[in-house]
Amino acid sequence: MHPNALFRSEDRDLFAALIDEIGFGMVFAQTPDGPRVAHVPLLYTGDGAVQFHLSRGNALAKHLPGMTALAVVNGPDAYVSPRWYDDAEQVPTWNYIALEMEGPVRQMDSDGLRGLLEALSERNEARVVGGTPWTMDKMPADKLRSMMGGIIGYELEVRGWRPTLKLSQNKPADERARVVEALEAQGALALAQLMRTLAP
Repeated sequence: MHPNALFRSEDRDLFAALIDEIGFGMVFAQTPDGPRVAHVPLLYTGDGAVQFHLSRGNALAKHLPGMTALAVVNGPDAYVSPRWYDDAEQVPTWNYIALEMEGPVRQMDSDGLRGLLEALSERNEARVVGGTPWTMDKMPADKLRSMMGGIIGYELEVRGWRPTLKLSQNKPADERARVVEALEAQGALALAQLMRTLAP
């Protein structure tokens, strides 16, 4: 988390929307074999937890249950050039959105894992243009059981939320407006829009 308090937020609805929209992140933990990270689809439960699954062969899989881990979701980001400011005494920086979530991890049972997989499929299939959404019941039951046997579901109870919304809030409004316009010209539309809505 960035140390500047201007870049923080307590808006849990915003956090939930970020997790849902991005849908993918990283889970970090310190294991007896050293620090490890897994890149995973993430699902917010709505009651203060995030769920994910790993291959049984993943370096984190055997260590996670009972551990405290860190899940991270990265939102839009972009380089900010000092050329875009009216004030000449500026340096390059990077605007970005990131959400860190820390807490204990528990292993899910097979019903929980299936529920997670169904929810992930439903959410993401709804975003696919055209055709009929894929559902798990289209898989032969024995094949599905076999594939599910190769993964493990987890739930991280979020006890620490550490967001960074670094959107030039430490700059005057006219300077922020110039950065937004420059980012739009560079094609960084998502970050520019977030600057307009979250740090006007």
